[in-house]
Amino acid sequence: MTTTSAAGAARDRLDPHLLRMGIVLIAAPILATIDATAVGIAADAMAAHFRTSLTDVQWVAAGYLLAIAVVMPLSGWLSRRFGAKRTWMAAVAVFTAGSALCGLAWSLPALIAFRLVQAVGGGLMNPVGQAILAQAAGPSRIGRAMSVLTIPVMFAPVLGPIVGGLVVQQLDWRWIFYLNLPVCLLVLPVAARVLNRDEARPDNAPRLDLLGLALLSPGLAAVVYGLTSAGGREGAWTPAMLIGVGLALVAGYLVHALGTRRQPLIDVRLFARGGFTAACVALFLLGASLYSSMILLPLFFQHDRHADTLSTGLLLTPQALGAAVGSFAAGRLADRHGPRAVVTGGLVLSLTGLLAFTQAPARPDTWLLTLCLVLYGLGIGGVSAPTMAAAYASVDREQTPGAAGALNVVNRLGGSLGTAILTTVLDSGLRQGAGPAHAYGTAFWWAFGLCLVTLLPVAFFRPAHRGGRPAG
Repeated sequence: MTTTSAAGAARDRLDPHLLRMGIVLIAAPILATIDATAVGIAADAMAAHFRTSLTDVQWVAAGYLLAIAVVMPLSGWLSRRFGAKRTWMAAVAVFTAGSALCGLAWSLPALIAFRLVQAVGGGLMNPVGQAILAQAAGPSRIGRAMSVLTIPVMFAPVLGPIVGGLVVQQLDWRWIFYLNLPVCLLVLPVAARVLNRDEARPDNAPRLDLLGLALLSPGLAAVVYGLTSAGGREGAWTPAMLIGVGLALVAGYLVHALGTRRQPLIDVRLFARGGFTAACVALFLLGASLYSSMILLPLFFQHDRHADTLSTGLLLTPQALGAAVGSFAAGRLADRHGPRAVVTGGLVLSLTGLLAFTQAPARPDTWLLTLCLVLYGLGIGGVSAPTMAAAYASVDREQTPGAAGALNVVNRLGGSLGTAILTTVLDSGLRQGAGPAHAYGTAFWWAFGLCLVTLLPVAFFRPAHRGGRPAG
């Protein structure tokens, strides 16, 4: 090996400092994800404690989602204005304070208000953390670096029901929030030492795009809430109106962002880059297919196989293990061979894993479902990190904070759309009286179709250079 190639190989390795950064950056977001899924398990306990209905308690989760949609577009501007390190640490601090306040909530309105505070931190941690890691890793290591962030995210939806079930049974629903405190309080001083020093220069930072914020954040919140509530039984007019108003506001933002001379909240000109657009479309569809189908899996085991909350979490563990292995391998493979081949292979594995669940009316054996969950998990792990890596590799380093906000917004919108579609299909099937197995089989076919469509934008991913670095 020549001296030049040896130096290049050394630069391409994930050095201990980068690994420490990745571990610090995933600790708080995984708590946020576990927290979000565990809250659903505790809904009955909260309703009983506050002597209110489940419909009112659902605002504890819905308000959290809406607040995340509002603050996420701000991640890029905050990073440029105050520095990514300071912004991320402030987000963790706000999430920690919100968690403590949620545990102390004396009424349901107080709990909902404190969840909004918690969501401000939770909505900023992921995009800002991704931007920090992408900038530190560089194009040649971005796939493996992103896999560090995605591995625990795969476990969180499985751990959430387990943690929620144990906490509600053994302690009290308030401990779902209190459990965040020791980890977050440990993360903050470690992050102060481990994360790279901020390069922000406040004097040169752009002014906040107030008009863009007034258009985009409420627009996204309306779309997300409209899509999330579209699968309910309260009628379609209210969700449709919310979606329409939201899309009108987002369209207004697009016109504003293309016409302004100032730095917009999210730079839509990034979509002029073919690689970035292809990755965003893929992330949108991945949110609509793979991640939203995760909602179907626990419901399927609970309603069709009559498993309790704890058993459901344990049944989904093979999926989490498969996702961890897939994510770990996919990052290295994407850096070496490019994201297109790796993501395509991951989608094929996901499609194979979903097939058994589409045959729910035939009552597949549990061992077959377990094997398919492993394949499904491997597929999810094989698509997430390389798709993110393809997006970040297609933009310049200074554009990374803005790109992070756009990617997370697109992914969340896709997840909301997929959730609305699958929930509506499932609800319609259950109301027709054909039985839960047939209803879930039909819903999984829809998830299969959405996953299949995702192959289209992946075909436009740039191939890897001969040296193994993805084309930008």
